[in-house]
Amino acid sequence: MAVKPEHYDVIRKPIITEKATMASEAGGVVFQVAMHATKPQIKEAVEAIFGVKVKAVNTTITKGKAKRFRGRAGERSDKKKAYVMLEEGNTIDVSTGL
Repeated sequence: MAVKPEHYDVIRKPIITEKATMASEAGGVVFQVAMHATKPQIKEAVEAIFGVKVKAVNTTITKGKAKRFRGRAGERSDKKKAYVMLEEGNTIDVSTGL
C-alpha cells in the first residue's frame, strides 16, 4: 500500500504517556488524530505509514476545557485520540517519529 499525503493529515502525532506505555505492552499504540478521521481511515493510514497490520482501532474525543491564559479566558481545543491495536508480531517504535 502506497503512502499518500492525506495519511499524514489523519495521524497528527504519537502520544507518549503512562497509559499509552501500558497499552504498548499489550501491542497497542496511541495517536492523536484529526477530528474528522474515521476508524477505517486511521487503520489505512497506520498500515500505510508504518507497514504493520492493524487488528482494531478505538477512538476517544476529549472535549477542550475552559482555562485562563494570562488572566484572559480561553478555551483548549478538542482532541481525538486513536488507540490502535496491532496484530501479533507487529510493533511500532514511536520514539523514532513519523
